[in-house]
Amino acid sequence: MKEFKDKTAVVTGAASGIGRALAEKFASEGMKVVLADIEEEALAKAEREMKAGGATVLAVRTDVSKGADVEALADKAFETFGGVHVLCNNAGVAPVMGATWELTEADWQWVLGVNLWGVLHGIRAFVPRMIAQDSDGHIVNVSSAAGLVSLPWGSTYTVAKHGVVTLSESLYGELALVDSKVKASVLCPIWVSTRLMDAERNRPAGLQNQGETKARPQAVMMDQVVRALVAGGTDASVIADMVVDAIREERLYVLPHPEAKEGVRTRMENILNERNPSTDLAMQPTGETVESS
Repeated sequence: MKEFKDKTAVVTGAASGIGRALAEKFASEGMKVVLADIEEEALAKAEREMKAGGATVLAVRTDVSKGADVEALADKAFETFGGVHVLCNNAGVAPVMGATWELTEADWQWVLGVNLWGVLHGIRAFVPRMIAQDSDGHIVNVSSAAGLVSLPWGSTYTVAKHGVVTLSESLYGELALVDSKVKASVLCPIWVSTRLMDAERNRPAGLQNQGETKARPQAVMMDQVVRALVAGGTDASVIADMVVDAIREERLYVLPHPEAKEGVRTRMENILNERNPSTDLAMQPTGETVESS
């Protein structure tokens, strides 16, 4: 896609963070924007503010972990604007930190439901209709640098984000092999200044843990480190600019932080050399290290 003006973008998780920045960027390019989010008040606020700025916006409350919600979002978007040209599967929640064997079924259901199934639902609901339009289009799936490396204590998140990367790679190849005008990208940032680590505010009551759960000291430490790094992360508007560039260039991999590549290189070398990863230090994708104790 080279031209954005008068076309339509759908962004999930659009009420804040990267999603809000993407929505603002698409609007600045002259696009009509469908905002989807589970958080009703924040969604309504984003809609008001963007409309006040002159954008053509439609807000649809959506729980991306539910296929029926995402199908309804697609119905509303196509009915209202006649087509969808960009889909950003952005909605995500933070990792539940803990030892893999101690995390609850509810922890896994919540994180995978939003971070992986949310992307799958978006692809299933939108891609067939976008292909049928026979016009230029683009799918942006938001993963993370955590989808390119493996870290202890955050397996709910890394499992989901690795899934988004390989799903996007498969999607990219499939679209090319059917000669579709729709292309795909996967976004893998490290630290972006968002409310990601406060995602528990939107955790459904049915997926709350019953009774007290106690995380290991190492997991608590990792959570504190990640919170600090997210708080000081890149402004989301910078990420949105990079995404639009990647759409124009039809580029699959979008790695806004070059320092992440060292962690990816180390992991790939470990695999190719059949070498065990270090267990003395939990390596962060930034190249920083956090001591395990």
